[in-house]
Parts: sequence; C-alpha cells; structure tokens
Amino acid sequence: MKKSNIYIAGLAVAILLPSLSFSQIDRSIRPKAGKAPEINIKDSEVFTTKNGITVILSENHKLPRVSFSLSMGSDPRLEGPLAGLGSITGSLIMSGTDNRTKDQLDKETDYIGASLGASSSSVYMSCLTKHMDKGLDLMSDVLMYANFPQDEVDRIIKQNESGLISAKSDPSTMASNAESVANFPDRHPYGEIMTEESLAKINRNAIVAYYKSNFTPKGSYLVVVGDIDRITTEKVVDQYFGKWNGSDEFKQEYGTGTFNDGNRVIFIKKQGAVQSVINISFPMDIEPGHPDYIKLKVLNGILGSSGFGARLMQNLREDKAYTYGCYSRVNVNNNGSWFTAGGNFRNEVTDSAITEILFEIQRITDEYVTDEELELTKASMNGSFSRSLESPSTIARFALSIIRNDLPKDYYQTYLKKLEAITKDDVLEIAQKYFLPKKCNIVIVGSEEVLDKLEKFDADGEIEKLDAFGREVQDLKPTNASVEYVFNSYIASISPNYGGPKLLKKLKKIKSKSEVIEYSNSQFPGAITSTNVWISPNQNGTKMEMSGMTLQKQYFDGSTGGSSSMRGSEDMTQEEIDAALKSEGLFPELFYAKTGMECDMQGIETRNGIDYYLIKLNDGNSEIYEYYDVKTCLKVERKEIRSRDGETMESIINYGDYQEVDGFLFPMKQDISFGGMTLSGEVKEIKLNAKVNIDDYK
Repeated sequence: MKKSNIYIAGLAVAILLPSLSFSQIDRSIRPKAGKAPEINIKDSEVFTTKNGITVILSENHKLPRVSFSLSMGSDPRLEGPLAGLGSITGSLIMSGTDNRTKDQLDKETDYIGASLGASSSSVYMSCLTKHMDKGLDLMSDVLMYANFPQDEVDRIIKQNESGLISAKSDPSTMASNAESVANFPDRHPYGEIMTEESLAKINRNAIVAYYKSNFTPKGSYLVVVGDIDRITTEKVVDQYFGKWNGSDEFKQEYGTGTFNDGNRVIFIKKQGAVQSVINISFPMDIEPGHPDYIKLKVLNGILGSSGFGARLMQNLREDKAYTYGCYSRVNVNNNGSWFTAGGNFRNEVTDSAITEILFEIQRITDEYVTDEELELTKASMNGSFSRSLESPSTIARFALSIIRNDLPKDYYQTYLKKLEAITKDDVLEIAQKYFLPKKCNIVIVGSEEVLDKLEKFDADGEIEKLDAFGREVQDLKPTNASVEYVFNSYIASISPNYGGPKLLKKLKKIKSKSEVIEYSNSQFPGAITSTNVWISPNQNGTKMEMSGMTLQKQYFDGSTGGSSSMRGSEDMTQEEIDAALKSEGLFPELFYAKTGMECDMQGIETRNGIDYYLIKLNDGNSEIYEYYDVKTCLKVERKEIRSRDGETMESIINYGDYQEVDGFLFPMKQDISFGGMTLSGEVKEIKLNAKVNIDDYK
C-alpha cells in the first residue's frame, strides 16, 4: 500500500473512531432477526435404470473426486430367533467375493486410494475420478458376488461373541437394549436384540440367504456425487450395475411402537455400580418429512439437544450438579420413531434426577418456552443447515430424502422459512401432541441399592427387571446350598481322580503352575500372549507380550508386589497386599476360610434357562462375583469390581472348555472383558511343577 493510501485510511479511522466508540448501543436488546434467506439449491438429476435403481446425481467439479453410495429400498426384516443376522451379514460383505479374496479387495482398494465399505443395506465407494472405473469394478464385485467364506464367518461370529460379553458390563448398551425392547416390544425389528442364543443359530446359509433377499436393485437408490456428468453417469451405472438382478424390494408396516397407559420403570442390575444410567423414552407417531418434524426438532433443541443452554443441562448439571451431561434426542424414522432423554447420575441422586427429567418434560408441555430459548435454538439450527449446504453430498442427500419420503420438491429450499416461522404456540402445540410425560419408559441401569427409591415412578408401583439384552429376569432364587458346599463340589468336579485326603496329598506335591494364554481381538494387529505363574503357597506373576515386546508385568512374592509397563512402575498398596494374601493355593477356594476371604451365598441366578450359584467374595480391595453351574458345579464366570480414586473398574472372565491336565480339569477358554473391550483367550499350555522364578515377573 502506498504511504498516501495509508495516511488516508488512518485519517478515516481517526474521524470515525469517536462516533464508533461513544455511540449508545443498548446491548440488552437482542437485534431483530433478518428475513429468512432464499435457499437456491440446484436440483439433482434423477433417472431410473431398467433394473429398478433410482439414480440421483449431484455434479460438483471443484475436486477430481467422485462417490457412489448405494442403499437398498427394503424395509427391515424381523429376524426372530436369528436376531443379529442383518448386522452379521453387513460385517461380512467385505470379506471376499467369487473373484477376489478379502486381502485382494483391501490391496486393490488401497492401491487406488479409494474408500470402499458396506453395511447390511448399503455399499459405498469413493475415489479420484481417474480411478472411477477400477473403484466401480471393486464396488460391483462386492455388491453382486460376495461369497462369505466360512473362515470369515467364524471370525465375525467370534468377534460378536466377544461383543456380547462386553455388552454385559457396558451400562449404556444395557440401557439402549432395554429402551428398544420397551418402545417396540411386539414383533418390531427395532425391538430385536442379538443374544448368545440367537448368535449361536446364525450360520453361513442364513447369511447368504439374507444377502440374496436384501440386496436387490428394485427399489434401491444410487447417490452419485462429484466430478462426473449425466452422460458418464448413465454409462458407468449401466456398465457396472446393469447386470445386477433380484426380487422386488421387501415392504412391511410395523406400526409406531407400544404406548404405555402410565409410566413404567425398568431396572437392569449392574453389580457394584456407583452411577446409574437413566434413559427416559416413549415412542412417537411421526415419520421423516412430516410437517411437524421441524417444529419437533426445535422443541427438542430447547429441551435437551442444544448443549449447555438447554433446559435439561441447565437444571441437572448447572443448577443441581447431578451429572456432567443430560441430553435428549428425537429419533424419527420410517419404521418407528421415539424420544429419549437421560444421562449418568450418582447413585444417591438417581431418584432426584428422574424427578427433574420428568419435570422438564412435563413443564415444556404445560407452558410456553421463552422468546430467548426459541430464537437461540432456531439460530443454531439455521447455522447448522446453512453450513451443511457447503458439502456437495448434502444436496444429493436432500434429493434422496425427497424421493424416499415423498416430500414436496421445494422442501429444503423453504426449510429456513419454515424454521423462522415457528412460534411459541407451535412449540407448545407440538409438545402436547407428541410428548408423554406420564407414559414414559423409565430405564435405570445400576446398583440394587437404588431400587427402593424407584417404585414411586411406576404407575403400578412395580419394577420390571431385565437383563443386559432386554430379557425378563427373575429375582435370585433362594438355595439351601452353602458356600462350602459349592466350593467343595467345584473342587470335586475339577479333580475327578482325587478326593478327600488323596486330593490334599496330591496338592502338597504341586509346587508351581505355569499357564500360557493367547488373547485375540479383531482390533489388534496380533495376538497378546499372557504367561501366568503360581508358586506355592501364594506367589504369582503375569507377563503380557505382543510381537516379542513386553507390554506389562506384575508380581506378588508373598509379601510385596508391583507392576511395570511402558508407562512406568507401581508398587502394590497395603490394601492390595492384604487382598492378595487371601488367595492362597493352586485352588484358593480350599483355603478361603483360613485366609479370611469374605464369602456370601447370594442365591441361584437363572440365565438363558440355566441355573447358576452366585457367590459374592470381598477381599477388602474388590467385590468379586463368581458363578457356578448348578448341575456341574464348574465355575463359568468371575466378575471383579474395584473402586479406586473415585472410579469403578470392572473386569469379567468367562470360563469354558474344561480339559484334563495331570488329573485336574482346567478351563482352556478364558475370555476377558474390561473397559468396553473383550479379549478372546485360548489356553495354549498348562504345566504343573514347572520351573518358574518370580523374579522374571518383577
């Protein structure tokens, strides 16, 4: 800039500055909102292929990229005893085709820098325009020739078995499962939850049948976005998808869910929980594109979806300090819609939190929202909508929504006008039409210590109890069996060749044990090897390794102990040492009475038609729950819950496949779940009287 121009600019600022600095602006008055802008959205091009695919093209030539997103037109199917079949199938579509193995698919996709993926009802591909033909060749191969190799089927089923174990310790998953079952209980796909039983029934034949019936061109939608024109689109769609054929799309009406006559309380027990997960929900009779939909989104924004300014957050976090976050959400779908609100709350305020959430749902149906709440929420939604228009895929998504939901052609062009026109009367009317503050499904996942405060919320004063997968559970059945009886029966079951004095004599001769377990998880690049040793009477050590690298070591030498990892070393606390001293011997159950371990018979718990003795242990450092099969008395599960520094840590070990080693039965399958992750464990080696040195684990 020239000096003269700088001088002129500076002079102009000097002249204007006094008026800018001292003009009287009343900042207490909110500026009036401007007129809703016209939205000029270029129409996507739409055409239908001979085999029934509706193609939606949104051209954008700013970048040399193109994407093809194909979604099926069928409604979801009831899976019944095979619940989970759809998700399993979706996980396997990328596992290989008649023409390529999984590794070949991955390598060819990576070579051109493409993204290729699939779900139970869609296939997606994105790549540079110059690699479009290669990308579409891969996409069409996956779409039409997926072959579901048996080894991949076994792998995915194993992975889902691990996921089900994790679900039993994840309160959010438990709450979500119960919520789904509560809102859609009567032959509705949203109310179907995968369980161990349904997973066990799923096989390759069922997967192939689902794939063939669900992936069909008739009624499907192909959204094409990017650097491509209409003529080229028609050419490549015919070239790569023209030979695709199949039956008509599946259509089914499932209804709008089940509406309660009054509030219903559902409880899922999570042993040792210091927090309760609360979900309060109800179904809604509304579909995408309904004239009330935008108003409903505004209503929910004011109540609980718009961050710290929303009512639920202001009440339960800012005012009451019950939680870090409390939110609400409206889920509007063609096959069923519902509302849900909730969060995580300390045990001692569980009932108070439910009271306040219900109060806010009731309040928004009884009185007008404020002008400030309404304007802030509309402004936020306006901004989100406007920002979304920057993405070319948004335009195609709008076109797809208009076609699938039979919306007016100008639905999105006039979106901001419709949003701006919403009034406080509209919000109150919508709240009274759709919100059901006295007909809610109130789901609580937590400790049984909160139970006696929950009956008041149920219309009938009766609390329903479900398990982690939304199935009804019964209270623990009483038993005359003592802890000593169960422990003795367990020892007898795992030492069938010995008994009484003969067993004790045999155990005295066993001075050490070495066990090698190989753990796997689909998210890990390789297996984790755990070497566990025991040295009489109560020394033990563990070493975790992967690919020759030591991840962690820990030990207890009978008086002191500690652990070390890449993050550093840590000594055992006195509390941990005292707890370790209570587990003595190759089979600690024989010595609990001597070591002072607290052991209490809880009763008999029925799971999936099988009865288990449930025994609670307390070593002063952790609460431990052990399950023994009533028929065999074999231990099948151990759950350990430890509280430290205000946090609760939980781990679960599932035992199975007992096999004989030197006259004793040991579980060769040991799956462990912790922190939302499950590792599948296979015992590779067990040696009694092995040569081991505790120093190797320090």
